[in-house]
Amino acid sequence: MGVVVSKVKVLRIAVKQVLALSASYERLMKRIQADPGLPVPNPTISFWHDVLSPISSHIPESLPQYADVVIIGSGITGASAARTLFREGSDSLKVLMLEARDVCSGATGRNGGHIKPPLHHDYLLLKKKLGAEQAAKLIRFRLMHVRETLKTATEEDILDKSQCREVDSLDVYFTPDTFKEAKEQLQAWKKDMPEEAKDYKSIESEEAIERFHLSSNVSGVVYNTAGAIHPYRFVTSILARLLKEHPSRFSLATNTPCTAILSPTSSLIPLYTVVTPRGTVLTPHVVHATNAWCSHLLPQMRTKIFCVRGNMTAQRPGTSLSPSSIDGGRSWVFYDKHIGYDYLTQLPGSEHELMFGGGFVQADEDGLSELGTSDDSQINPGIAAHLAGVLPLLFGGNNWGSESLPHARKDSEEEKDKRWMQGRVKAMWSGIIGISADRIPWVGRLPLKLTGRAIHTSPVENQSASEKQAGTSNLAPPGEWIASGYSGEGMAHAFLSGRALAFQILNRAHDVQAWFPECLGVTEKRWEKANAEDIVEGIWG
Repeated sequence: MGVVVSKVKVLRIAVKQVLALSASYERLMKRIQADPGLPVPNPTISFWHDVLSPISSHIPESLPQYADVVIIGSGITGASAARTLFREGSDSLKVLMLEARDVCSGATGRNGGHIKPPLHHDYLLLKKKLGAEQAAKLIRFRLMHVRETLKTATEEDILDKSQCREVDSLDVYFTPDTFKEAKEQLQAWKKDMPEEAKDYKSIESEEAIERFHLSSNVSGVVYNTAGAIHPYRFVTSILARLLKEHPSRFSLATNTPCTAILSPTSSLIPLYTVVTPRGTVLTPHVVHATNAWCSHLLPQMRTKIFCVRGNMTAQRPGTSLSPSSIDGGRSWVFYDKHIGYDYLTQLPGSEHELMFGGGFVQADEDGLSELGTSDDSQINPGIAAHLAGVLPLLFGGNNWGSESLPHARKDSEEEKDKRWMQGRVKAMWSGIIGISADRIPWVGRLPLKLTGRAIHTSPVENQSASEKQAGTSNLAPPGEWIASGYSGEGMAHAFLSGRALAFQILNRAHDVQAWFPECLGVTEKRWEKANAEDIVEGIWG
C-alpha cells in the first residue's frame, strides 16, 4: 500500500511540474508576442552616461516638415547610417533622427563595451544553417567591426575620447566539457577559414591560469585579440559632429518618439507621414534602428525580433588585479554552462572600472523570465546578486586582492557621485536586447507585407518637379528599412549594418555586395521560416 501511495505522490508531483512548466511557457510566449511599447521614460542609470554629452537632450526648435530620410533610433546603428548618408549622399540630402529618450539611451549606451565577434562558437551552426559561403561571409563581416570601428574613431579624431582600442580577448571555460566543445569548434573553423582563424589559440588549464592570472578552477582558454570601446562617447561624438557640420540638413530630436507611421496617400509623391508628439514629418524613407522595440511600429515583426532584458554593472577592481586585467588591456567572456555567459571589459582610465554583465541563467526559470521584458527601469535581483559577487571567484582570491576604495572626489563632483555606490559595485543598470528568432540580424528594405503600409511609386520620368527637387530622385524607391535583431552582439553587427543600409537607401547596394552578407536581408520567405519557439525551446531544453 505504501509503495502505491508513493507512486501516486510522485505522479502528482510530476503532473504539477508539467503544469507549472506549461503555464510558464504560455506566459513567456505571451510576452514575446506582445507589443514592446515605447522605451520606458525612467530607465536605470547606465555608468556609460557618467558624463553626459552636450547633445544628450538635443531638441530642435521645431521639426522639419520634410526629410529625405527619417531615422528612428540614436544608437550605433542610427549613427552609422546617418554618418554614411552624409559622407556618401548628395549635398542636398536632409536627415531627421528621432529618439524616444535621451540620445544613445538604448542598448548601445547600456552594453558591455565589447567589440568581440562570435566566431568559432557560431561557425558550425551558421555553416549548417546558411551554407559554407554565407557562413564565411557573415564571419568576415563580424571580423570587420574591430578594424572599421577603430578606423572610424581615427577619422573622427575621437580615438582617445571613445577609448576605442584593441585588447587581448579571453574566452574562459570552467568545465572540461565546455572547453572540449570550444576546441572542437575552433578546430573546425580553422580548417575551413585558416586565414581568418590563424591568430586564435586554445590554451590548456595550467598554462592559462599562470599566463592570464585566472582562478585555479579554469579548464582552458581560447585566446585572440578583439576590441573595446566607450560606446556612448563614440556615438554621441559622431552625432555632435554631424549637427555641427550640417546644421541645416541634419536634425536630432531627442525625447521625441515616433508614435505612428502613416502610408503615403499619393503615388506621384509617395511620402510617409511620421507622427510624433511634437508634430508630423513627411519622408520617402523610414529607417527602423530601434532594435528590440522595432515591433512597436512593425507589428508583423513580433516574435521575429523580441526583447530580452540584460543586466550590467560597473565595479571597482581588486587591488591585485592589474596583472590579470593589464588595466584595460584585456576583455573576457566566462563560460561555465552551455547556456549564457558572463562578459567583462575594463575602462583604461579613472578607477579602471570593470564593466561586467551577463548572469542570464541566474534569473527566474533559468533566465526565461527576462525574455519578452522591455522594461529597463528594473534590475533582476537574481542576476544582480550573481554579478555583484562572482568576480573574485573568476580570477581567484590572490589575483583579486583586497577591495578597492573609491577615489577621493572634489567637492564640485560630490553631487554627481551620489548616483554611484561606494562599495565594489559602483553602478547597476539594465538594457533591452533585440533577439532575432533565427539568430542573425535583419538588415535591408522591409517588404510591404511586413510593414502593413501600402505604397505606390512612380517611375522617375513621371516624378513631379517637387519630388525631384526634394532630393528623392537619386535615392532608392521610397520604403521602410530596418537594421535590428543583433541578439546581444550589437557591437559586432550594428555599425556596418547601419552603413550597408545607408548605401541601399542611396541606391548603391552594389557598393556593399563584396562584404555585406546576403543572408541578413529581409524577405518574406525568411520571415515565414523564423520561429521564436526554436530559440525558446533550445533554452528550455
